[in-house]
Amino acid sequence: MPEGHSIHRLARQFTSVFAGEALRASSPQGRFAEGAERIEGAVLTRARAHGKQLFLEFDNDLVMRVHLGLYGAWSFGGDSRFRGASSIGAPRRVGERETADDDAPAVYAGPPPPVGAVRVRLVSAHGWADLRGPTACEVITGAERDAIIARLGPDPLDPDTPPAEFIARVQRTRTAVGLSLMNQAVIAGVGNVYRAEVLFRRRVHPWLPGPALGDAGASALWEDLVLLMNEGVRAGRIITTTPNHRSPGAANGSAVPAEEAYYVYKRTGQECRICGTPVAMAEMGARKLYWCPYCQAA
Repeated sequence: MPEGHSIHRLARQFTSVFAGEALRASSPQGRFAEGAERIEGAVLTRARAHGKQLFLEFDNDLVMRVHLGLYGAWSFGGDSRFRGASSIGAPRRVGERETADDDAPAVYAGPPPPVGAVRVRLVSAHGWADLRGPTACEVITGAERDAIIARLGPDPLDPDTPPAEFIARVQRTRTAVGLSLMNQAVIAGVGNVYRAEVLFRRRVHPWLPGPALGDAGASALWEDLVLLMNEGVRAGRIITTTPNHRSPGAANGSAVPAEEAYYVYKRTGQECRICGTPVAMAEMGARKLYWCPYCQAA
């Protein structure tokens, strides 16, 4: 499932290529036909993300809400005025790296025929966006959008959010920190990769009860997630290792090789980059959790 940094990049993409444009909306698959009719011809005024939720806001006071889930993905294309990543969505389908859209067609004659089960197609004068396979896609009111956001936890990618709300929520019950980080009502936008990596970086035992973190420990988790997820927005992928923990000569920045990008995620049995202990894996909350038994000892 795409994590919060990808959804924020999507919001930026929509703002860049569609904001201020009247959009034609359709549902080639047919499942979103009624919703498409409600936003047909409306001007996109704003695109915003909160956690894993994307909200496209229109000048007719309606909002298109999208949650990509495990299999959803957006594809984009258009002329030279329509730039950006050509596909952003589910890592299982398009890879955690985005596909660059470096070459616009010499002559733009409109979007190509739909390929596959396209739930929604949005078209402007200069480009198009196709949505396939989302968990949720609906047209709602502004009040309904606000109610959805109110049910979610704080988003580390919201620069106006202080750490106090997360500090309180993660310590409210004795739920294991590793479970709470995946609870979107505790913190919005964190998925399996960021969970494993931030717990390792802060040397937190995944089964530690929330209150045992203390304010300082909870604050450290929040601040590291702010750092990592903002880097994810910038780079277009998740990178959690620091240069001193990568192989000599390994590339830095967004060019870090995939096998050097993580400390523990999907590294079961491999040596911990810090202490050499084999990385462990277990089921936690119906998802695979990765951790170092030595660096993250109870």
